[in-house]
Amino acid sequence: MTGIGPERTQEIADRVERFVRDVVVPFERDPRRDHHDCPKDELVTELRELARAAGVLTPHILPDGSHLSQSETATVLAKTGLSPLGPLACNTAAPDEGNMYLLGKIGSPEIKERFLKPLVEGRARSAFFMTEPAEEGGAGSDPSMMTTTCRPDGNQWVVNGRKAFITGARGAKVGIVMAKAEEGACMFLVDLPDPAITIDRVPNTIDSSMPGGHAVVTIRNLRIPADQMLGQPGEGFKYAQIRLSPARLSHCMRWLGACIRANEIATGYANRRKAFGETLIDHEGVGFMLADNLIDLKQAELMISWCASVLDAGALGTNESSMAKVAVSEALMRVADRCVQVMGGSGVTNETIVEQVFREVRAFRIYDGPTEVHKWSLAKKIKRDWQKANP
Repeated sequence: MTGIGPERTQEIADRVERFVRDVVVPFERDPRRDHHDCPKDELVTELRELARAAGVLTPHILPDGSHLSQSETATVLAKTGLSPLGPLACNTAAPDEGNMYLLGKIGSPEIKERFLKPLVEGRARSAFFMTEPAEEGGAGSDPSMMTTTCRPDGNQWVVNGRKAFITGARGAKVGIVMAKAEEGACMFLVDLPDPAITIDRVPNTIDSSMPGGHAVVTIRNLRIPADQMLGQPGEGFKYAQIRLSPARLSHCMRWLGACIRANEIATGYANRRKAFGETLIDHEGVGFMLADNLIDLKQAELMISWCASVLDAGALGTNESSMAKVAVSEALMRVADRCVQVMGGSGVTNETIVEQVFREVRAFRIYDGPTEVHKWSLAKKIKRDWQKANP
């Protein structure tokens, strides 16, 4: 992936940063939120129109449809993450960003025109239907446990099953549905809402940055035209892998931006607040926490850059993205926790975004596979490599 070069990338990133800091941040106290405290689509629509006017809507996809390299995307997406509303405003949020990447790589011209175009234009949200209810033995971190089925019926496929933690399903207009056929996993594009897809409930969760929350849904006799399948029957897991590494990494990019902002807030507090005769920053315990934050933020940035370079070289980067996801999510959790600690009582209120960033980053440690699954996968690779070297 050749990209557009560092100067143009930085110009885009600078415009995004100005927009997020000057325009988006004041909306952080906007009351247009649902009973799960998630932003309502009315708010998202207004923010996206402002981003469109500022020329920073979907900044990682260029007007000709080409995608920034992963290294360039990292520079831009970190700037969108400077506010919890930034990715929504700039149209770089999950799951839309990952879904756009997948459809741009795999979709037929017809699928791109019908499903990808409204996503890129910021006029629709999407949902990725893969995870299933744990209590029913469905797929989670192990997608091979998928119980949702699909079967051909003439020129259509019929899908039945249950899905859980489907981010943004309520209010989405585009759905990517994974189901299991005799040939293996399949991936379909569907228009939403569809009467065959019922939202059973939207549980309250620790995070509150994603419109529509994380729904539990039932799919009953959903009929999908055969030309809305991505690729061929049985290729679903292959396409999921294409989406997986960049999606893991873009989570890292966005939450790096969020923690940079949280650290700015905590640093400002520590330099203004006085206790025991001096400002907090002059107390070694506080100063050391902020110093540790700088170290963790830089390490996270470098891990993202390294993994992005692997993807840009053409590799799938499965192992590298696992390492980056673990290292970055754990580092950013430490940063967010220290920010709360530095700010004391102020850090646990919603008077700043520090409390929200702490909650969101805690959930990030679960998104796209918890730390333990990634370490387990890496340990299996270590074993394979050792056995290959020591037959």
